[in-house]
Amino acid sequence: MAEQKAAGQNAAAEQTGGLMYKGHPLRRKDNLIYYGSMADKYIIMIQVMGTEKEGDLELANKVHLQLQLTDPDLKSRDRVVKKSDLPDLFSAIDMGAIWLMRALAGK
Repeated sequence: MAEQKAAGQNAAAEQTGGLMYKGHPLRRKDNLIYYGSMADKYIIMIQVMGTEKEGDLELANKVHLQLQLTDPDLKSRDRVVKKSDLPDLFSAIDMGAIWLMRALAGK
């Protein structure tokens, strides 16, 4: 069963040509990361608000997370269902995955 699910996720990643995380696509545009599919009712938007240099890497130290409706007829501020500010990207992706899973399940 797990092998079938992994094969399905790999096939979905190949079709979309991008990264998948917990069965949903990840897309990045500048300092914005979108998690989820526009075909679903909800998506997660992660905005990197600040970074700090650690060695050769720039790490996010302030991240804004939003659960949004994908309805194109709504104004952008009306699409926001839930939001939070977090200290790092890992926390934002982890919390975003939970929010998206619960929202798509209807809870």
